[in-house]
Amino acid sequence: MLFLLSPAKSLDYDTPMPEGLPHTTPQFVPQAAQLIDVLREKSPQDIASLMDLSDKLAALNVARYQAWRPRFTAGNSRQAVLAFNGDVYEGLQARSLDTDDLAWAQQHVAILSGLYGVLRPLDRMQPYRLEMGTRLATGAGASLYDYWGSQIAEHINTRLRADTTPVVVNLASQEYFKAVDRKALQARVIECVFEDYKGGAYKIISFHAKRARGLMARYAILRRIATPRGLEGFDLEGYAFAPGASSPDRLVFRRKI
Repeated sequence: MLFLLSPAKSLDYDTPMPEGLPHTTPQFVPQAAQLIDVLREKSPQDIASLMDLSDKLAALNVARYQAWRPRFTAGNSRQAVLAFNGDVYEGLQARSLDTDDLAWAQQHVAILSGLYGVLRPLDRMQPYRLEMGTRLATGAGASLYDYWGSQIAEHINTRLRADTTPVVVNLASQEYFKAVDRKALQARVIECVFEDYKGGAYKIISFHAKRARGLMARYAILRRIATPRGLEGFDLEGYAFAPGASSPDRLVFRRKI
């Protein structure tokens, strides 16, 4: 099985890195470099408008595009799973995973990215801002969905080729999962839904759901979950499988807070 995560807007390049942490190189560096070339043609005002950013954030990201290099080093990058710093990654708590856990995650977790396409947890990543839903025009079309086309799905197919019954567990947002061409994807897709009891009903609360996606990835990593049935035991932070609200390809987890 392969677990898909979204990236985060917030990044952490300040916290000291653990000693001796393995690293790998992203697998779509040429494609990322092409996008950087397009982004470098944009002014701070262009970036602010394109991404709905403040002038300060636009200037920061223009500087990041200018500084980006096709060679990834300890000085200009860090492992993706430690660079992202949003709600999902607070749930994942990657810094508390040991070497064996991270090695398993490297094989079974994939982070979707507007700039890098797909990142493995230990892939080095230079800082950037480029959400998958950005309508960045390239030679391939008017959006990043056009740019990535079927490449991400084909990459996932390759990673799952050894599995007799390939399964993708989607823990990414719809904005990012939309970049996976379902027609090209040769795997069963399972969605995990996290609901909290509020106002007399169970509902998806964005902040909690994002954290829960990271918690599910952590649960899978720590327990080496290899089958969809194994996901049903997820019980972190009060969640429990709700079989009556679930279907084979849509697993619902609920809690009262």
